[in-house]
Amino acid sequence: MAMTRAAGASLAGYRPAGPGSRVALVAPASPVDRSVVEAGASELRRLGFEPIWDESVFAREGFVAGSVELRARALNHALTRPDVDAVVAVRGGYGSIEILPRLDVDRIAARRTAFVGYSDVTSVHLVLAGLAGMRSVHGPMIDRRLATGPAAYDPVSFVASLGTAPMGELRSATVDVIRSGEAEGPLFGGTLTQMLASFETPFSVAFPPGHVLFIDEVGERPYRLRRMLAQWRLSGRLAHAAAIVFGQLPGCDEPSGTPTAASVIAEVLADFNGPVLTGFPSGHTTTPLVTLPLGVRVRVHAGSDPRLVFDEPAAGA
Repeated sequence: MAMTRAAGASLAGYRPAGPGSRVALVAPASPVDRSVVEAGASELRRLGFEPIWDESVFAREGFVAGSVELRARALNHALTRPDVDAVVAVRGGYGSIEILPRLDVDRIAARRTAFVGYSDVTSVHLVLAGLAGMRSVHGPMIDRRLATGPAAYDPVSFVASLGTAPMGELRSATVDVIRSGEAEGPLFGGTLTQMLASFETPFSVAFPPGHVLFIDEVGERPYRLRRMLAQWRLSGRLAHAAAIVFGQLPGCDEPSGTPTAASVIAEVLADFNGPVLTGFPSGHTTTPLVTLPLGVRVRVHAGSDPRLVFDEPAAGA
């Protein structure tokens, strides 16, 4: 039986990145077109970064960006290069779980390079937290986000997540309160299907007691969400969460209109002992994506002014 690894309540901060920093673009999951990478690189340059990539980022093998060996080698190289300060996944899709056994966790942990992405690359975030013991960034990828520009992502939170100052308060008009209250703890999470896919593998991660759980999803109808949340509860993990923050969950309402994802969440979590928010715009969103640093302590306020508050920087010296 595979052992579940526990993520520490205090993870190492990644090295800061800012104007002039080199940002490597990698494809650990599905392939991407050259024009998309070039558009995303232009946006990174506009923000003051220096994007770099090699031809491996354009590899294609069915619905993944090249062989397992190629994708793992590219990500290992990017995360351990001495001249790279951050790594951004070009897109999610499928396949990042396949490369996990080939990641050089010790070298990655020693270098502490920020990794940015969401969706399928939740698998990589889990390894960084559970095996490398470091923070990472639930933020925009190249495809459909950076390549589209500020209409698709929030530049302020993206840049702030890589800097040395706390991100402070994050609000959105799309956030609703399911259960009111306040709680504080380190933030962990990602796409629910990818977190569940790690179960019974060497890369399953138990988040520390008192954590704030962020759950993102897309295109999972209410009955699937209910089943996945039930599995999370039955695993014992739900009992360790101090608060739960859901993303916008686009495409997760029943096509007929009812039930909705929010109604299922309210029902399943009716007895949850902590605040619950829905509609936070990180990950899969219909509004500009807001970046969240994973592994960083956050205060959740679920009341008349729902918000997340980060009082410590995600990056470390």
